[in-house]
Amino acid sequence: MTEFSHRTVLLEETVQALVPDEQVPATGVYVDGTYGRGGHSDALLKRLGAQARLLVIDKDPQAIAVAKARATNDPRIVCIHGGFGDLRALLDAHGVQAVNGVMMDLGVSSPQLDQAERGFSFMRDGPLDMRMDTSQGQTAAQWLAVASLDEVREVIRDYGEERFALQIAKAIVARREVRPIERTLDLADIVAAAVRTREKGQHPATRTFQAIRIYLNRELEELDRALEAALGLLVTGGRFSGDRVSIHLRTVGSSNLCRQLRGCLPSLHACRCERISCPSHYSLALNACDRVLPKSLTIPVRVQPCCG
Repeated sequence: MTEFSHRTVLLEETVQALVPDEQVPATGVYVDGTYGRGGHSDALLKRLGAQARLLVIDKDPQAIAVAKARATNDPRIVCIHGGFGDLRALLDAHGVQAVNGVMMDLGVSSPQLDQAERGFSFMRDGPLDMRMDTSQGQTAAQWLAVASLDEVREVIRDYGEERFALQIAKAIVARREVRPIERTLDLADIVAAAVRTREKGQHPATRTFQAIRIYLNRELEELDRALEAALGLLVTGGRFSGDRVSIHLRTVGSSNLCRQLRGCLPSLHACRCERISCPSHYSLALNACDRVLPKSLTIPVRVQPCCG
């Protein structure tokens, strides 16, 4: 199996929020809902005692293969192939009814982007796949071949917040009538030609690729179910830590739970200087109010530059 490296985002902040005292080894049961290549889990394991357990979950078969290889040298690790949206059922199957902490890192990982055959990157030519779990589900190419104009427009608009969604959808439908859209660079070129103005420092296909990936993998629905399950599984005083979770809540989060959380986390929209997010505040731990969540919810936030 080819080895790929992955640069984790907000690693220290995420793990610190889950186990604040690194001097005292933590006990209990912890969950990494998105193992990836194990960066967050490795850091968390350094803070866990010998009797603690860490259940690592990922729907990517390659990620689970990496996890199993590492688990051979660490009996604390339990590997589970599945999506974090099925958190409750996956833990039930392993006899786990309560946990001390849950962490998740949303979005696509560096190895997934680096592998052209996964179809996530608009910078590398490969088959238009985009499935997190390559063992099941519809590929992006298959969906684009049958989706209606309105479906394509709505997905790109709602999940990518793309203002040129209609123009892009029309371009996709027109092109597939000539020949199938089966390669990542083909789709990237179609989008680039349809987008009239470009965001500084961002490829014109960024929002479209994000939207299709989120839709195909049901990322928001999974996040909604995972948050609800995690909060129900946490023991009193338990912690939830989500790397990039707040970005989903702030931008494309649409479920009832996401709206409730956003209502209880006003700092997602304002930093401590009371302006839209100050560059000096790189991350910020936020705690939900008791009226919605009786247990602690801590989310490290990547703050977007704004003030000035």
